[in-house]
Amino acid sequence: MKMKAVRYYAPQDIRWEEVNIKPLEAGEVLVRVEAALTCGTDVKTLKRGHPILIKETPSGFGHEFAGTIEAVAEDVTGFKVGDRVVGANSAPCGECFFCKKGEENLCENLGLLNGAYAQYIVVPSEIVEKNLLKIPEDLSFEKAAFAEPLANVVHGAAKTNIQKGDTVGIVGIGPIGLLFARVAKLKGAKVIAMGRNPLKLKMAKEFALADEVIDLKKYPDPTELVLCMTPENKGLDVAIECVGLPEIWERMFKLVRRGGTVHLFGGCSSGTSINLDTRRLHYDEISVLSVFHHTPKYFREALDLIASGMIDVEKLITKRMQMKYTKKALEMHQSGEAIKVLLEN
Repeated sequence: MKMKAVRYYAPQDIRWEEVNIKPLEAGEVLVRVEAALTCGTDVKTLKRGHPILIKETPSGFGHEFAGTIEAVAEDVTGFKVGDRVVGANSAPCGECFFCKKGEENLCENLGLLNGAYAQYIVVPSEIVEKNLLKIPEDLSFEKAAFAEPLANVVHGAAKTNIQKGDTVGIVGIGPIGLLFARVAKLKGAKVIAMGRNPLKLKMAKEFALADEVIDLKKYPDPTELVLCMTPENKGLDVAIECVGLPEIWERMFKLVRRGGTVHLFGGCSSGTSINLDTRRLHYDEISVLSVFHHTPKYFREALDLIASGMIDVEKLITKRMQMKYTKKALEMHQSGEAIKVLLEN
């Protein structure tokens, strides 16, 4: 059995081609992809490769998807043909050092699933067992496909410990930054969203419901403006970086109050480093964290948030395209012409 799929060969080299569908092994299911989404991580991978996401080439590509089960291996009992499902792009082993510590996102055997930009995707047994969820009948495939990116944000927000009444600033309001802003609002925080793209600035108000929106084209250094928006001009309780540039990481420390938290969420290029003001870090008791990926718990919480209607993720889809135009869709995502592109077969 064959299908059309996007195959990743090298940075800037992805191809829409006919490939064989891998025969199902024990515990696996075959899902017909009904909706897939562009992602900033896939944009970075297309641009420069990815040491964790793509380890061998050619490879399937894309990891945010929802669809209908087309076939199941004989030993699969929890799912059947016709089930509407959404899958995470990984599952922890449950046995390694980190899993036993409850840090499943750092699992030593965390194999990442690629291949959502295709007509079908084979979901490995470990994901079927731990991270494949049935979609409520009244929930659309395109909304359900947001469960994976939102799971990262729900995880990040939980680790950041955002509290009701906090003032939270977010630099970088692509899809992840906008989701962070929305989740922070749900937690009762005052949110200051900062970005450069007109479409994203607009969405910061309409989707994220941010209290303040700062155009970084007008205010390249927003420090004084941000401080004026915080209680007694002391600074942010929480500053979240969602860009992934070392120079932006460094600037985040100017925005927080004494005792505040800097969350460096955006992943930077391998081999990069930053300089920190050690006096500020120590004597002002600045907490610093950087959260990676998600866990089954947060994946389920994300789907629940979407299904409940508390986060209207569909607003983030600003373009719809056929799957064969994936490269163009990722370019539009990168340029800011679109926030999220929905890819359909």
